[in-house]
Amino acid sequence: MRDLLGIEDADVVGDPFAVDDSDTGSALPGDQDTTTPDEYSVASVYAELLARAPENKMEPRLAPLRRAVEILGDPHRAAPVIHVTGTNGKTSTARMIESVLLAHDLRTGRYTSPHLTSVTERISIDGAPVSDAVFVRVWDEIRPYLEIVDRELTDAGQPRLTYFECVTILAFAVFADAPVDVVVLEVGIGGTWDATNVADGTVSVITPISLDHTDMLGDTIEEIAENKAGIIKRGGFLVSAAQPVEAAEVLLEKSQEVAAQYRFEGIEFGVESRNIAVGGQQLTVNGLAGRYDDLVLPLHGAHQAENAAVAIAAVEAFLGAGEKELNVELVREGFAAVRSPGRLETVRTDPPVVVDAAHNPAGIAVTVTALREAFVFSRAVVVLGVLAEKDAEGILEALREAFADMPVTLVVTRSSSPRAIEPTELAEMAQIWFAEESVLVEESLDNALATGIQLADDPQQFDGLVLVTGSITLIAEARILLGAQETR
Repeated sequence: MRDLLGIEDADVVGDPFAVDDSDTGSALPGDQDTTTPDEYSVASVYAELLARAPENKMEPRLAPLRRAVEILGDPHRAAPVIHVTGTNGKTSTARMIESVLLAHDLRTGRYTSPHLTSVTERISIDGAPVSDAVFVRVWDEIRPYLEIVDRELTDAGQPRLTYFECVTILAFAVFADAPVDVVVLEVGIGGTWDATNVADGTVSVITPISLDHTDMLGDTIEEIAENKAGIIKRGGFLVSAAQPVEAAEVLLEKSQEVAAQYRFEGIEFGVESRNIAVGGQQLTVNGLAGRYDDLVLPLHGAHQAENAAVAIAAVEAFLGAGEKELNVELVREGFAAVRSPGRLETVRTDPPVVVDAAHNPAGIAVTVTALREAFVFSRAVVVLGVLAEKDAEGILEALREAFADMPVTLVVTRSSSPRAIEPTELAEMAQIWFAEESVLVEESLDNALATGIQLADDPQQFDGLVLVTGSITLIAEARILLGAQETR
């Protein structure tokens, strides 16, 4: 099967599926060395973190985080924060903000999740994952203080600090140690009770809100918006993507309540025009304070153009309270350098194989729209794996609607996550929307990828494309199998 994937056995170090994903994408291929971990390795630190409650078991609390950063000397206040939440587009938007800030010669710290290959990707300095040496050294420095908080929590009958809480505190400590000029901080889940919300964002950024994580955030758009609005701080500045009316009303009310300035895409700023370009698109964006033309963004899709508009507005808000025009040459430079691994990323060209971390119906819809805009194909093969807590039926329905006018073969599989839906179960769900003969079951991802590539490369037919999607864990493993190692 590796021959069909276009890689040799030697391209994959150890067993890419030998680790256990116990959270929302943290234990993924490449995280652990196949050698025996020692006290100086990222692998040993990662093992310590995984022994804690996973990040999808979020505790509705901030007090332990406040206690931890207090003991550490408030590293979360060492640099101003641009805080990013939303349902879809958070990571891409955070990366765009970071890139434009770097072009303005500011030293950046970026905290995003989940990671694709290594846990160090979550904590980036100047656009690159923190070095292994710094990651381990800073963890060793803060560990004794986190153990104090753990003991206090245990004595009070509460769970000790979770995986995500610890990595968040580690990120603040790394950024303070660097030090950085500005932190671009992505929420893990929600907003109000997310560990990142121990920080006070100078600018709060909210990307499009839709239904996701309903088990933790609520069953309605309003409830989810209320949770995400928790990152809007008193006297701060909200920059929001265009939102459903019910979400916009919640964000507006919260902003007025805390006397925060607020700007919404489609009202105060937005995309003026966009044209398809080789490897991405060319944009003109009307920001809060200026008009920015001839921006080349090496990412596909109208949704990424909208993320770009939000990113520009966020930087304008941060650097000049939304009243100072940015240097357009620096904005162009920043956008030209943007990368967003796992987001409509082409990992093979013949036939085209595109991986995208869409994991909810809204994400699937924009992914396929962007895919059809950027690529010419008349047949699609979708390699799909979904985690149990996600809306699998909604994802399947969105795929069927998006590909309604062309032949589609669905290859259902699973990632190595213990929370992945079994392929046979996913296939049964799929047959509500797809003909039985167009749904194939592959228990292993490497076989699923090989099958998908073979189907798309059928010499009897032309213009086939493979889309790999459904969960971030699946994308992470597919990227490694297909040799896409870069995650910067």
